[in-house]
Amino acid sequence: MTDPLDKATSQAPATLGEGCLSRYDPDELDADDGTEFPGAAQLWEQLQKEPPPEPQ
Repeated sequence: MTDPLDKATSQAPATLGEGCLSRYDPDELDADDGTEFPGAAQLWEQLQKEPPPEPQ
């Protein structure tokens, strides 16, 4: 049987460490990795002003 992950169109960046200490290798990351979210600070401020949802 062939590996179904061979058909994947994207690859995760290389990692360092194992288990809960696993993290992406910063030397392997480039401009194509990650996201651009210029409005993150404004969204965070807006969410902090809203009252927390009531438990159900």
